[in-house]
Amino acid sequence: MRRALILCLSFAMGMVMPLSPPAEARIKLVALPQREATVVRLDNPSYTLVEEERILTLQKGTNQVDFSWKGVHIDPDSIRLKILDHPEEVKLISVAYPPDEAALLWEVYTPRPYNERVRISYLLSNLDRLVTYEGLVPMDERTMDLKSYIVLRNFSGEDFDNVTIRLDYGESLQKGIRNEETKRMLFFTRARLPLEKVFTWNDRVQPWDPEKAARNVGIPVYYTLSNTRERGLGEHALWGGKVRVYQEDGHGSTIFLGEDSIDLVPVGEKFRIYIGDSRDIVVTQRKMRDKRIVKERNSAGRPVLYDTDEVIEARIENFKDAPAALILIEHIPGEWEMKSCTHPYKLKDFQTLEFRIELKPKEKVTLTMHYQRRNLR
Repeated sequence: MRRALILCLSFAMGMVMPLSPPAEARIKLVALPQREATVVRLDNPSYTLVEEERILTLQKGTNQVDFSWKGVHIDPDSIRLKILDHPEEVKLISVAYPPDEAALLWEVYTPRPYNERVRISYLLSNLDRLVTYEGLVPMDERTMDLKSYIVLRNFSGEDFDNVTIRLDYGESLQKGIRNEETKRMLFFTRARLPLEKVFTWNDRVQPWDPEKAARNVGIPVYYTLSNTRERGLGEHALWGGKVRVYQEDGHGSTIFLGEDSIDLVPVGEKFRIYIGDSRDIVVTQRKMRDKRIVKERNSAGRPVLYDTDEVIEARIENFKDAPAALILIEHIPGEWEMKSCTHPYKLKDFQTLEFRIELKPKEKVTLTMHYQRRNLR
């Protein structure tokens, strides 16, 4: 590292040497061992782990290794020295931190002279990353070519000339990045991932009668993919990040469909990408019945406890010339009992029902729910 990180080596004659000599009496740079390799690991979203290997020219006896990092954002408690070539003979005796200095002193003992390979590791802040994705879908919207980029931002105070950059998945990158520099690098790509285009209507979000809405109302559309081996992924969790989706236009170019952000996607889980709203499918919902069933009255004969008998009807129309899948989300608050329903559903929780409606081209479908809600005051 050329900017501010210095490693120097001195040899202590015999075994008697103070561990923490005064700063002005310390031997400064005697030899600067070149880095044999440096790995920057970005697996942890909060910290960056740097591992560098160097060859130390050690003399017989006790050697003093001076490691300083003035102007570099290193966590001092995270610095480690590991002996690699002769760990049974070469020993780290002690470590000392001189006062008021961004430095430490290692004392390393060896019974014979060695050019010893060591690994120095530490946590570095202000060298962070963003993960972004780009998806390209063909005109039939059945597959997606997915690319992932890492945006590396270096404000650590240190220049890295040629290092191996690793995330927990994707290809390792051999790059350099200088202090205050930002780089965007491709590190992951998959072709022809199967996807499903799904329309989603939620009774708590979308208007029940879009024709009466004050603005043009569409239904949110998502591309759904799976982080599984069967669907072309599934080797690692996918980091969260911004996703931009493009579509081939049939004329050798692309159009921009939309932008979304995804959270961390564990192996085996699905994830969806919002690409905009559509009027290709229209849902019009009405409450057809809302009748009270009195359960108790007070002394004056007024109802104080009652159930309700309710009927909800949703009319769905597909204006597309192609099949479409619609997820219809309904909510029934409180305690309830379904009396009849025209379509199967899944209970997401005690009051949330999820219907999946498969629509043929130009098809019209009516969904009807008849239920009773219990003991309402």
